[in-house]
Amino acid sequence: MVVVCPKCKARLKVDEGKIKAEGSRFKCPKCRTVLLVKKPAALPKKKLDKNKILVAHSNASTVNEITSILTQNGFQPLTSVDGIDAMIKATKELPFLTIVDVGLPKIFGFEVCKRLRQRAETKEMKFILIGSVFDKKKYMRAPESLHGADDYVDEQRISELLIEKVSKLKGVKIEEKPEEKVEKPPEKPPVEEPEKKVAPETKPEVTTIKPAVGDHVERARRLARAIVSDIYLYNTAKANESIVDGTFYSVFDSEIKEGLKIYENRITEKVRAQGDYFREEIDNFIAKKKKTL
Repeated sequence: MVVVCPKCKARLKVDEGKIKAEGSRFKCPKCRTVLLVKKPAALPKKKLDKNKILVAHSNASTVNEITSILTQNGFQPLTSVDGIDAMIKATKELPFLTIVDVGLPKIFGFEVCKRLRQRAETKEMKFILIGSVFDKKKYMRAPESLHGADDYVDEQRISELLIEKVSKLKGVKIEEKPEEKVEKPPEKPPVEEPEKKVAPETKPEVTTIKPAVGDHVERARRLARAIVSDIYLYNTAKANESIVDGTFYSVFDSEIKEGLKIYENRITEKVRAQGDYFREEIDNFIAKKKKTL
């Protein structure tokens, strides 16, 4: 630690380990003033907020679905659309749980989880990874690695499984409510009503809002990230080895071709003509992972 002499303003380096509990005296080497130095008071450790949950996903409809479920169950959801913003909000807001998309832009979800686990203030934070599982028939098993996360849920099963997993991580047991028996009121004899005149049906005016071009491109990139993320989650060891060797495309040739078929079926030819977003996102993924291996 550094101590400033109150008399001559000299900066003195003091070994904190040599300071006693009641304080220790040191002599300023410049003006010979005797200083009583005490250890700085330890700052109180900030606790994770048991009501806050960070939802990090780039798909607005998925975010709305998750936040709606969390709000209905008494939680305070925070939202983020990319990995950098998720890191900032997680360290600032300290939610007890982060629900993160594995294919998050800027920093992939499993990297967000790994980095936050390494920080002192967020190492106790819980994590649930969300995967897309682009090929359900092929990935009928748990991911090969959760990369430090506590649980995993497929995007297609969020409404079915999410709140159960969240409650489990918070340590809350969900009790099944017994079915209430409702007594039927006695049936009343039918009463004939006079014939009502029905007004002619008028069709409401409907305005179709077309998504912006940028939304289509982001949808294409998001799908590509989801596909490569699934390949990695379910084949982590092999993927890491192939990334280091520079053989990712050849090792996962069949998986990439299957993913490309899905990509071409879901993304219009007009958007695909603007750029090879499928290849770009896979190349970006390989480049980012290579730096960490």
